[in-house]
Amino acid sequence: MEFMRRLLTLVVATALVSSPPAFAIGTPTLLIGQDFPDPDIVKTDSGYFAFSTSTGAVKVPYAQAPAAEGPWRVAGDALAAVPKWAKPDGGFWAPDVARLSDGTFVLYFSAAVAPGGEMCIGVATAAKAEGPYTPAGDGPVICVPGDGGDIDPQTFVDSDGSRYLLYKSDGAAVGPPAAIWSQKLRADGRTPDGPRTELLRADLASENAVVEAPSVVKTPSRYLLFYSADTFQSSGYHTGYASAPTLRGPFVKAGTPFLSTDLLGGKVDAPGGADIVDGRIHFHGWLGGGRTARGMYQLPIGFPGDVPQLG
Repeated sequence: MEFMRRLLTLVVATALVSSPPAFAIGTPTLLIGQDFPDPDIVKTDSGYFAFSTSTGAVKVPYAQAPAAEGPWRVAGDALAAVPKWAKPDGGFWAPDVARLSDGTFVLYFSAAVAPGGEMCIGVATAAKAEGPYTPAGDGPVICVPGDGGDIDPQTFVDSDGSRYLLYKSDGAAVGPPAAIWSQKLRADGRTPDGPRTELLRADLASENAVVEAPSVVKTPSRYLLFYSADTFQSSGYHTGYASAPTLRGPFVKAGTPFLSTDLLGGKVDAPGGADIVDGRIHFHGWLGGGRTARGMYQLPIGFPGDVPQLG
């Protein structure tokens, strides 16, 4: 009996040592304590810039900081004018800014098409990261019939220089759920080159038919696709990831969320809209226990063994 008691004690002690604590990630840093949802981060020679979904009358808010950790200051509106094809009061969602090889900055955004209201993806260009950005082209870049809307653009440049635009198809009320796609682009950053590729689809119960806000990181041997899932108003909204040997897939989802309200010990409510730059993951979360404003947070991130790890 004494031997069994000691053995049981040893087993329990070993389990406690080998099991991670419930909250060992560290405290997320609140960088922008006002409404700044779906943050996109851009590093330049003159500092860092961030862009967010429309807030109030500001079409594409932008913020700037001398370093990734701040201090961050919300500075103005990056988009000079509403595109002719877009509803002026429809809002501009989840912007992404990328720099082309010729130095031009391209702003990708989602906007409602006039007069129907379906969301499509358009572009604008500027000589500087902060803009002002002038709408380019006579219509959207991505607007696929039957998608139920296309939103959340995010660019990725592969190691061979190929440029891709990742985005979400909303899905229909009846039919396939939301999906994330990859569309190769030509060097101008706004012309599709070939057919698109489906990367993953909302097929888990915890996702509630929603996957969105894609962001890709390439490690030495894997492509890691981070995405948000569930409805953004819910505390169940979370950030997951999937991995693949190539950008075309097949992407295999991790078994558990990467960022969630519970995993962050309730210190961020509904973490999503993630973007990863310079060893830091930036994401939004609801402020003040309500559902009126989402601030921008940051945590350090690394990729030991091609697996993402916080802290």
